[in-house]
Amino acid sequence: MKLRERIVLGISISAVLFTLLLVMDLQMDTGYSGQHLVYPSHGRVKFGGGENIRNAYDSFQKRFLQKANASHVPSKEISNSLNLFGNVVRDIENRPQRQFNAPAIDQPGQFEAPGQFDAPGPFDVLDSANYHGDRNDLNNRRVFQENQVREQHDNFNDLNDFLINNPVSAGGRSGRKSGAGVGGDSGDSGPLEDPIIVVSEEDSELDNPTLQDLLGLELPDNATILDEFHMRISKREMYKEDDPLVERIMDEIATVPFTDVVQKEGGTQIKLIITFDNHLQALMKPMRFPRDQQTLPNHFYFTDYERHNSEIATFHLDRLLGFRRAMPVTGRLCNITSEIYPLVDGELLKTFFVSPGNNICFHGKCSYYCDTSHAVCGNPDMLEGSYAAFLPDKSVAERKVWRHPWRRSYHKRRKAQWEHDADYCDIVREIPPYNQGRRLLDLMDMAVLDFLIGNMDRHHYETFKAFDNETFPIHLDHGRGFGRAYHDELSILAPILQCCLIRERTLNTLLKFHNGPKKLSEAMVESMSRDPIAPILWQPHLDALDRRVKIILQAIRHCIEVRLDKPTENPPLTILPTARIKLPPRS
Repeated sequence: MKLRERIVLGISISAVLFTLLLVMDLQMDTGYSGQHLVYPSHGRVKFGGGENIRNAYDSFQKRFLQKANASHVPSKEISNSLNLFGNVVRDIENRPQRQFNAPAIDQPGQFEAPGQFDAPGPFDVLDSANYHGDRNDLNNRRVFQENQVREQHDNFNDLNDFLINNPVSAGGRSGRKSGAGVGGDSGDSGPLEDPIIVVSEEDSELDNPTLQDLLGLELPDNATILDEFHMRISKREMYKEDDPLVERIMDEIATVPFTDVVQKEGGTQIKLIITFDNHLQALMKPMRFPRDQQTLPNHFYFTDYERHNSEIATFHLDRLLGFRRAMPVTGRLCNITSEIYPLVDGELLKTFFVSPGNNICFHGKCSYYCDTSHAVCGNPDMLEGSYAAFLPDKSVAERKVWRHPWRRSYHKRRKAQWEHDADYCDIVREIPPYNQGRRLLDLMDMAVLDFLIGNMDRHHYETFKAFDNETFPIHLDHGRGFGRAYHDELSILAPILQCCLIRERTLNTLLKFHNGPKKLSEAMVESMSRDPIAPILWQPHLDALDRRVKIILQAIRHCIEVRLDKPTENPPLTILPTARIKLPPRS
């Protein structure tokens, strides 16, 4: 071998070794390996998952399934969820069965589904003959309707009593509490390492700067209403409660003429960037299906179609829950022929055609559903869509992208680590920024939002860099929500059930909507009634919201029951201020 060849070979081998070392170093630094979150190179490592360890996640799923079995529902999909996790756990026994509300269907002014029932009763022959969706969802629907007659309302007085009897005293900042404990004992005690219900201090106006304050920005003379909105984005929320700019932005997006239309690059499905005559910009997701069409039974969560009405409804839900972490979204009915077609060019223009049904269609170019058989079509040229206001440009306010710890595998056969590791939350709690501050609580809020809408497609999230780590995750991309009205995906609650953690303000909000006087579904209808393309949601999806609120409350109750059953390892619960919680792993 010549000297030149030896030198080239040596350089090649060195490059390969350097690349391997760099990859290993990045994995050790971020705590990730491939598709999975790995144990950190520092701190304690806890191995668990033995047969005698009770995990709230697994036991809650088993308990939920037992209720389905008690109703004689041979639902294959529900039964298969037993195999989601490896640990076999024993259930809490000798408790009365609590059933879910049946959806109230055929409400005036709402969409009507094929084969809907007029009232609970002997519906087997009628429904089986007319139902065209997932047969497992049909079985679930029967459960909800059968239980409607015999169910009694559960006020969750135990959770209310816990919140009332465990206030944080004035000395809470020093780690002391007052009031009765969960078990009814009173007296003072020191701070606990692992509380379930955490009081946040985010309602305070102190230490809540805006982007304008931190970045020293000034509004130019030609600033739009959206620019003014961007300047007001603060460390704790996207906008203040009852901020008048929100309604003004949605009104302008819904009425102002278009001046430019281009396709957004990337993504799995077609999205359009719309520029308006007043220089506002919004991301449009066009309507593909009617409100009552549900997720196809053979579609994975990562191949599901996106729904425009899900984006609209999730914005209103985010606002009603008090999160206010999503940009304003509104619906709009536009004319493809006069408003979109004259403004497009290039590759997008080539995808426009007239269908055999004489409807104007287009499909653009993207990685999944961008072909003639999956085109977006008007009726004949009128098209609904969701229009989400743009975030500040990254050149003005940089954002950091975070991989969600409870990200799914996005694979047909593999499962993510959290799906088979009972102690997964302990691993997450060791890794910044989840080892202190508000971020882990924010992920619990995000799990609440995703479970209510049925969104399994939460792989990443973003935050504004200007606020460092002590800020909210932006709630983005909810097109795959509201796909299955008769199925409640319990795995979305994995963060809450594995960590046994929830923000006190969020729990209070859920209890308020559960006990009334106004249900969450009623508040949603009222909030969405002003939208130009209302009604936004099919009635069974509204009913599912109320049902899922109850399931979340049952999950919190279950966490408390599991914790109190192990007093030596998990002492009685208390409430601590966010500023003092460190969220270490349980010992």
